Amino acid sequence: MMTYYHGDKPGVTPGTLDPYYWWEAGALFGTLIEYWYYTGDTTYNQLVTDGMLFQVGKNVDFMPANQTATEGNDDQVFWAFAAMSAAEMNFPNPPAGQPQWLPLAQAVFNEQASRWDTQFCGGGLRWQIQYFAPGFNYKNTPSNAGFLQLAARLALYTGNETYALWADKVYDWMAQSPILYQNWTVFDGTSIDNNCKDANQIQWTYNYGQMIAACAYVSACLFFEQPFGEAMDAGTGNLERD
Repeated sequence: MMTYYHGDKPGVTPGTLDPYYWWEAGALFGTLIEYWYYTGDTTYNQLVTDGMLFQVGKNVDFMPANQTATEGNDDQVFWAFAAMSAAEMNFPNPPAGQPQWLPLAQAVFNEQASRWDTQFCGGGLRWQIQYFAPGFNYKNTPSNAGFLQLAARLALYTGNETYALWADKVYDWMAQSPILYQNWTVFDGTSIDNNCKDANQIQWTYNYGQMIAACAYVSACLFFEQPFGEAMDAGTGNLERD
């Protein structure tokens, strides 16, 4: 995997996988954090910290200037996953005065919660962040499943019920949309151009992976009686503790 990464070389932008997609670099760093956790090998730790910090952007939210114009919600959340893994696995935080892992993941969550769009289709995250980007009218599975997973992980890690309520809200919206079809089929997305009446029926394995991971974190919250217990008992959604 590391033969594809050159961000630690002179003249190359740290944290990028050019010519590959920016989100894939976030996935790479998340993988390296897990690699360190399971093996104890610190070979890549400084590379991970340097690359991730270079891509946080001036607002410390994984919206760097070199990506902002074309960045989607699904792109941003993959970097939040890496930061969340770092917090969960106690990966060494950057030095004092530098962005810390948990606040980075929380910053992405807060921004994505503010983008939740009830004007069209009763909710959901759009694929793209910028209104001028192709795909701005598309509400796709990677963005919404990613937001669901991030909310569930934050609920499990912090015990904050707000995150649990958001995870429930996102799942409920997806369940009533054409994205989640009968027999647990996961389609790629739906468009506000027809008020989300039907879905783009392309199926991608990483969409299934996103949903499996998100539901696994929700289940962990329920097992450890983290805030989903109260959220579900309050009748806020379709997930049940049993």
